[in-house]
Amino acid sequence: MRAIADTLASRFNPVAVRAEISGFSRAASGHCYFALKDDTSQIRCALFRRSAEQLAFQPRDGLLVEARGRLDVYGPRGDLQLIVETLSLAGQGGLFEQFLRLKARLEAEGLFEPARKRPLPAQPRSLGLVTSLGAAALRDVATALARRVPHLPVWLFPASVQGAGAPQELVRALEAAYERHRTHGDIDVLLLVRGGGSLEDLWAFNDEAVVRAVTRAPMPVICGVGHETDFSLSDFAADLRAPTPTAAAELCAPTREQRLGELAHLEARLSRCVQDTIDGRAQRLDWLAQRMGRPSARLHMAGRHLVELQHRLQAGVRLELQHGRSRFDAVGREMPQALQRSLVGQRQRLEQASTALGLLDPRLVLQRGYALLTDPQGQVVMRKDQVHPGQDLRASLSDGDLLLRVR
Repeated sequence: MRAIADTLASRFNPVAVRAEISGFSRAASGHCYFALKDDTSQIRCALFRRSAEQLAFQPRDGLLVEARGRLDVYGPRGDLQLIVETLSLAGQGGLFEQFLRLKARLEAEGLFEPARKRPLPAQPRSLGLVTSLGAAALRDVATALARRVPHLPVWLFPASVQGAGAPQELVRALEAAYERHRTHGDIDVLLLVRGGGSLEDLWAFNDEAVVRAVTRAPMPVICGVGHETDFSLSDFAADLRAPTPTAAAELCAPTREQRLGELAHLEARLSRCVQDTIDGRAQRLDWLAQRMGRPSARLHMAGRHLVELQHRLQAGVRLELQHGRSRFDAVGREMPQALQRSLVGQRQRLEQASTALGLLDPRLVLQRGYALLTDPQGQVVMRKDQVHPGQDLRASLSDGDLLLRVR
């Protein structure tokens, strides 16, 4: 089976199939299994969880799709299957591939790194909202904010959320919100929202200029575009993704009851800490009062302790004097023997050094028939290239010196 699978991989992969989904199922592991069929044939398919999580739509039976992947053989049954790596609705395959290419490029630049994400402030002073004036998302967000935080100011920056000019309008609206934040110091959180739709409807939020504008935000951005299964590149660039526009409003606007509960909890903790502090100080006060109740007893105990320390000091001095006298006597007894041993050792080392020095005497070498050549400057001649014809040399022999001239 492995040989068959390798042959398929070398001759056919990668492959693209345009067909209808049949028998779609999603396992508990997140992997998806289905068949792609046309009027004459079908092929089993497997879409693993990682690829399934990147889908911009919910697969279901009857959808016409374009699948790209690789052919393989499922060993246990010997079935031919297609391992699907990308899946898109037929008719928008090119757009979805453009989405994936742009996502990969921006992700490689680090624009979607988790380290860039900022936490939301616990108590925002005001909010910013970028959406269309005629969008249902505006009503949903306004309703949620009015219900949860009616006291919170909201600045609206309108822009088209669909159509050819939508990306430019979204960028202008975002930049206007940023300028408001820089000049007035408000708008602690910015909401970028739009209702659901197809990939073409949401494409403005996949525009590169819009995505880069989101990453430039000086405040945290919550992106709530589409429904829960919809994903846009602005979702990845934002600090937080909300499944819906209403959820985006709820994420940055805790309810009054929640805030009151938090205050009650903090009040209880503060009261408990104050009471614990008072109890601890009271116990310490009682302990100090007990200690200060009989100062005469403490003075008597201190006097006894002082006498005890005096006795211990005197005993220690006497003991140290005895030890010192004993050490002095021992040193006095051992000193003559130590000096004698030291002199013997020094004499032996001197004799050894004299013997070694005698062995190094060059006159011993001359007595064996050798001569020591030196030039007029007294430098020893060891190589023939150190002399030249006509040069005077001195040869030192065992019984005297000879003057030589090089011929």
